[in-house]
Amino acid sequence: MTTETDMTVTPGAENSLFAGFSSQLKDNLVNNILPYWMNSMVDPCGGFYGRRDGENHLDADAPKGAILNARILWTFASAYLHLHTPEYLEMATRAKDYIMQHFIDPEHGGAYWSVNADGTPLDTKKQFYAIAFIIYGLAEYYRATGDEESLRTALDLFHCIEVYSRDREKDGYIEAMTRDWEPIEDMRLSEHDANSSKTMNTHLHIIEGYTNLLRALKEKKNRTAGNPAPELEEQIMKVDEATRYLLRIFLDRIENPVSHHLTLFFDDDWNKLNDAESYGHDIEASWLLLETAQVIDDPQLTAETLDHTYHIARAALQGRCWDGSMVYERHPNGHYDNDKHWWVQAEDVIGQLYLACFHADAAAGESDGTSFRERELANAYQSWRYIAQHLIDPAGEWYWSVRADGSINLADDKAGFWKCPYHNSRMCLESLHILALMDAGNA
Repeated sequence: MTTETDMTVTPGAENSLFAGFSSQLKDNLVNNILPYWMNSMVDPCGGFYGRRDGENHLDADAPKGAILNARILWTFASAYLHLHTPEYLEMATRAKDYIMQHFIDPEHGGAYWSVNADGTPLDTKKQFYAIAFIIYGLAEYYRATGDEESLRTALDLFHCIEVYSRDREKDGYIEAMTRDWEPIEDMRLSEHDANSSKTMNTHLHIIEGYTNLLRALKEKKNRTAGNPAPELEEQIMKVDEATRYLLRIFLDRIENPVSHHLTLFFDDDWNKLNDAESYGHDIEASWLLLETAQVIDDPQLTAETLDHTYHIARAALQGRCWDGSMVYERHPNGHYDNDKHWWVQAEDVIGQLYLACFHADAAAGESDGTSFRERELANAYQSWRYIAQHLIDPAGEWYWSVRADGSINLADDKAGFWKCPYHNSRMCLESLHILALMDAGNA
């Protein structure tokens, strides 16, 4: 259906590619993505607006979602952590304060799925996917600021997931519960999802949140000069255990051992419910799971995860097209959704940079390790150029997608419940980090 492009980098030209690639990514982050959210999405009544449509018209009365606000928090906290721009800290603090005041449930714990435009509770169910994203954002805010309230709240939310979502009989984590932690019939994240009790997507973002929380706790330990309080040691032990457990769930249950695609939907007993292939989730998981292993820092587990994530990434690239773009998914009936969604393209860039940086040894059996590295670096850059030419709105932010016929999708949101500054800003920040690692290796 699609073919992975085999570009090459002229010998000796990597340093100039690093410089050009990095400068373009930083420019898009600081001059396009972040200003859009600072200038167009700040709600003077508190927090951030809930929606702008595909033609950038403001819907000031739109509900505000936990996912959107948690991702805004992570985005600006991470941008401040890496770039130290005071305005980014102001935005991160605005997001953190709004989450604490309006999304954290003061009676039952956990966090609401959504609130009204005025901040009053709307949908009070406990969707563990959303709670995990708040952990992710609060942990990043702690890393950027040392704010203890954020770390305490992230640990409280971790406890909620471990108590109410973790299935200690059949393994894994269930999707959702009512506000007061009772079973709920409709567990779906959205109307597009299957109503299954266990999903790849929720597991992926719980491990993402746990990984960042573990990283924050380890950084706190390092600042104690090797003499942490017993409470901190216990916190690290608990988060480390849960994060390792989740990683094993991916390697042993969610990854298909034959195709290496990630199975999307399961019942309570881990019977798979369909054979869809989500290329964006595959490529995203290929680097997130390796990042998890690196944060855990167990050499044997890291080596095992390197092998798994190499094959997951290679499976994901079945969805990559000749022009550097990546299609959305293959449906269970065998038909393809050939739209080029913004978040899939962003994750594709990071995944290919991870291949170039960490997986040359795994590819040695199929090609020379050096040429593999050069090819994946060039492919990552080609995918970025597809984004730059087709998805970035010069007025700010990215469009939702490019349709299969090549037209820009203006029907879906420019910013909203699911259209957040997280995938694209993270692509810029993570890619800058990986490119710097690779460039240092050239010195």
